[in-house]
Amino acid sequence: MKKPELLAPAGSMKKLKTAFYFGADAVYLGGKSFSLRTFADNFTDEELVEAVTYAHERGKKVYICANIFGKNTDFTALEKHFRYLEAIGADAVLISDLGVLRLCRRVAPKLPVHISTQANTLNKEAAAMWKELGAERVVVARELSVKEIAEIHGANPDLQLEAFVHGAMCISYSGRCYLSDYLDGRESNRGACVQACRWNYRVQSREGAKGEWYDLESDERGTYVMNSKDLNMSAHLEDLAAAGVCSFKIEGRMKSEYYLATVVNAYRRIIDGGYSEELAKELEASAHRAYTTAYAFGENHDTVSRENSQTRGTHEYIANVFGYENGRVKAEMRNRFFEGDTLEILSPSAQHGKAFKVEKLRDSAGESCTDAKLVQSAYTFDCPYPLQEGDILRRKMK
Repeated sequence: MKKPELLAPAGSMKKLKTAFYFGADAVYLGGKSFSLRTFADNFTDEELVEAVTYAHERGKKVYICANIFGKNTDFTALEKHFRYLEAIGADAVLISDLGVLRLCRRVAPKLPVHISTQANTLNKEAAAMWKELGAERVVVARELSVKEIAEIHGANPDLQLEAFVHGAMCISYSGRCYLSDYLDGRESNRGACVQACRWNYRVQSREGAKGEWYDLESDERGTYVMNSKDLNMSAHLEDLAAAGVCSFKIEGRMKSEYYLATVVNAYRRIIDGGYSEELAKELEASAHRAYTTAYAFGENHDTVSRENSQTRGTHEYIANVFGYENGRVKAEMRNRFFEGDTLEILSPSAQHGKAFKVEKLRDSAGESCTDAKLVQSAYTFDCPYPLQEGDILRRKMK
């Protein structure tokens, strides 16, 4: 069986490079328009060329999101966008809307099409329809079980299937939500979701002859009745591969470089070497909500994260490595640290997980110091392990 693709989010060029460095085979990203993550940095036309070139030089792929539900006013610009993506050699475009798909096939026939999870593909007939309309891949709905995915694959063996394996879940069916539109005027289905489902709410119920109101609370902050747990299928990748999934997708174009590095690194190691409790702990290292396998193994009524928005994670993001020479590491500070602190290495190399104590700390001017307190300033210090540009240093939370 061919090893499945590891597909990572890229909200910016820096995150794209982080994803590839830590082992992603492909990334998905958005241009400045038509993507369902308008609050990510996203890519200008020039940056799209840079992204595709950078990926192809490394044997990687770039899939570009155009998965809004289109309005009549979008189509002139969409036509130009699709012609441009075809011309620069994008590996695929993600689409949700039938009209947008029809336009794409007409004006950019050589541009491969992937059908977004937003299209809500739940069955084998819908999957077959997308293939007949020119799609080479379908991102299956997150509400499906592994068994149902296998049935879709069995009926459509020549159609590529992609499935989310990790990250934030939407409380609404396949992300089709109007909460943001209603509460804040930002259109969810056109990329401007304010994530109102993550807010804490205080629900009141009117009872009794006097018309009294009673608060419904999970804790002193209110209740998170619509706050979904995060998906984590790391222990079940073999099940998904056996069901016909060819691409494992990580959610998170809005997440940090540290989150991206941590999750991609863990999934790369699981795909290559198998699941282990040690690698499962890696997925606890960055901020996340309580984990769930959602509907992968049938009906599940325990998918709401009621306690709080998310945990901090077991480790803190400290610095990005940008050089190493003669036993000294050069790093860009992201969170304050001190001489004498024990730091841990996050890396795709054999140095991953090794820890060392910060000694002989010097600032960007080469002056000796004990406190690395200037954000994004360069610091150097001793490290017994040969590090590479792109590695990350973290510190275990107390």
